[in-house]
Amino acid sequence: MDNQYVIGVLVSNIAGVLSRVSGMFTRRSFNIDSLTVGETESNGFSRITIAFHGDEHVKSQIVKQLAKLHDVKEVEVLDKNVTVIRELVLIKIRNTPESRQDIMTAVEIFRSKIVDYSPKALVCELTGESSKINAFIELVKPYGIIEMCRTGIVALERGENCLKSE
Repeated sequence: MDNQYVIGVLVSNIAGVLSRVSGMFTRRSFNIDSLTVGETESNGFSRITIAFHGDEHVKSQIVKQLAKLHDVKEVEVLDKNVTVIRELVLIKIRNTPESRQDIMTAVEIFRSKIVDYSPKALVCELTGESSKINAFIELVKPYGIIEMCRTGIVALERGENCLKSE
């Protein structure tokens, strides 16, 4: 069965690590659905969050191959039932007098916010699970999406569990 998996990867914060991680996916013909990376609370480390589709075998291979990379400190498959998963989208929507109130209502219902306003365009910021982001995009599509940028997902386990460097 083809499932989406989310993995957290703790890596050394040095040049070339992201290239080696993404290159591992390329060499083995694994597709990445989402990839985010940023510094952590610990100096010298970055955290990469990767979402991908595959079966148990693919998941196992990805985890094993990532763990073999020199600057990878820890790899963990995140259980969606005990993980906070969020995404951010900035979306520029055509602003017309006819559609403005409907867009404002959608912004309110989805707990989005308008971060830029002009007579011809609104930029909305929305965070949440990917399904919420997708629903908002579908709702505002008829008004005219001018431009959009999604971050990809970020994820942390609930409670005290966390990725730590040894």
